Amino acid sequence: MTQDYPSLQGMVCPVPLTHNERIVLGHGSGGKLMHDLITRHFLPYFDNPILQAGDDAGLLQFVFDGKNTLRLSFSTDSHVVTPLFFPGGDIGRLAVCGTVNDISMLGSQPLYLTAGFILEEGLEISVIERVLASMQAAATEAGVQIVAGDTKVVQKGKADQLYINTSGVGVLYPGVYISGANAQPGDIVILSGTIGDHGIAVLEARGELGFTSGVKSDVAPLNKIITDLLESGCRVHVLRDPTRGGLATTLNEIAHQSRICVFLDETSIPIKPEVMAACEMLGFDPLFIANEGKLVVIVHPDDAGRALEVMRANPYGEATRIIGRVQPEPGGRVLMKTVIGTTRVVETLSGELLPRIC
Repeated sequence: MTQDYPSLQGMVCPVPLTHNERIVLGHGSGGKLMHDLITRHFLPYFDNPILQAGDDAGLLQFVFDGKNTLRLSFSTDSHVVTPLFFPGGDIGRLAVCGTVNDISMLGSQPLYLTAGFILEEGLEISVIERVLASMQAAATEAGVQIVAGDTKVVQKGKADQLYINTSGVGVLYPGVYISGANAQPGDIVILSGTIGDHGIAVLEARGELGFTSGVKSDVAPLNKIITDLLESGCRVHVLRDPTRGGLATTLNEIAHQSRICVFLDETSIPIKPEVMAACEMLGFDPLFIANEGKLVVIVHPDDAGRALEVMRANPYGEATRIIGRVQPEPGGRVLMKTVIGTTRVVETLSGELLPRIC
């Protein structure tokens, strides 16, 4: 859950549903509708300080011997992407990398994952084998082990071939305190590469583009690039991977959590020409397209140069750029200087742009 949650302390019951309220696809978008669903109906049941932090993973702290503290990050994610295989990835690689990345966003080293599978009756075993091999390869690349799992089968027509849930745990590096609430005025906003690749690749695999773009999904584990950043001594304040809802929604979450303004330079945001062409044809804003292998880093201004150097040395960060800065006002907003020199308000995704994207 990568949303900014207002305090719900003192609430003992959920906000009641209206008479005919129903779930719509937009409730899974990662944007405003999902935020409202979680805030109104989930958090009243599960409200606690760990969830209220609103980060990609929960921070768990254990004190032993009366003085030593063990800090763990824990996260879970479910994957319902369609089709199962797309240019650059598949549901198996997506499941492993998605949870590895969420665990890493607190500044921790992911160690162990679990995997749960919902299989539809009639699914070919060869498809399962292909997905499992992809998961094994992704776990090896990330340096994690899948140590527990579960498998369920439902009748034909009761699921769409295969759903996967992955959960994971990691250990935070000593002295590291990273959160979406830690952005400070003057900080520099860095992005590890081009946006929109994953969403357009999946859309093309569905045959909905009407042309071949050649774009591949960026799905990748980001924990090693984060390790390099932390070991470099850079004063990293925020880490976040802009997945559902895209870069715009992620930056709005951070702006709300930290109560600051993120000011972007549109000319600095890297977008592949093929992605831009697809977005223009379909009427999409690439700022709202999902990514699965990109990293937003908000860092102390004196360390921005070093952070760029470290990130560009990693294969998944070769196209890293500074895309903006943090300023104190207007708090909770994302603004962008456009290519024509005007200032645009960048909002959170309000509905569902591309369903079943992850």
